Amino acid sequence: MTIFLQAKWENIVMANYAVPISVLQKYLPKGVEIDTYEGKAYVSLVGFMFKNTRLFKIPIPKMGTFEEVNLRFYVYRKIGNERKRGVVFINETVPYRAVAWMANKLYKEHYTAVKTKHSWDINAITKKIKYQWLVNNKWNSINIETQNQALEMQNNSFEAFIFEHYYGYTKVDENTTEEYKIHHPSWKINKVTKHDIDCDFEANYGGDFAFLNAAEPTSVFNAEGSDIEVKWKRSKI
Repeated sequence: MTIFLQAKWENIVMANYAVPISVLQKYLPKGVEIDTYEGKAYVSLVGFMFKNTRLFKIPIPKMGTFEEVNLRFYVYRKIGNERKRGVVFINETVPYRAVAWMANKLYKEHYTAVKTKHSWDINAITKKIKYQWLVNNKWNSINIETQNQALEMQNNSFEAFIFEHYYGYTKVDENTTEEYKIHHPSWKINKVTKHDIDCDFEANYGGDFAFLNAAEPTSVFNAEGSDIEVKWKRSKI
């Protein structure tokens, strides 16, 4: 099967918030169910670097490396005894209009293009990671400090619940959902010791998420990342 997208995702930061299941129902694609951890539903505010991007194995000149910030929640699709655990994106932010246009046009995704920037300060002991994006003249930010020691994720842990979803589900319309698979190894994680999240959730993601402006994340995780692949063909369900 043809590979559509190849890239390297690096220093993935997840700020996780418990939310009422009712908030997510309008965004839920047909054919999947909301996934929960210990009875709670979560959204994650995610920042990471998209590096060395290739489309159909062809490098993208000048636009192959960029920051992405997204808000996502967790779902599953059950087929017989198989449980496909995946994510649904509320919105994905990148700095290039051409990248956003292509994702929205080809795959009916929910990308927007805004100014972004990042800073990394990494040494043998610690990592300081910061992602910023500009909306309504405000620089939103995800800012963390971690220990620079690679740790394996534990089975059935909260970290595994957040990171180990390998399918994406896109709500094309009320009756059509597209499924795709993201191929990558299980990521190693770094222990987050400090975090500072400054996001206007209402301005970025609408009134349904305004209550998160006054909320602290339940947890903040950092994964080192890896090379990833996404196949061209998507399945309609």
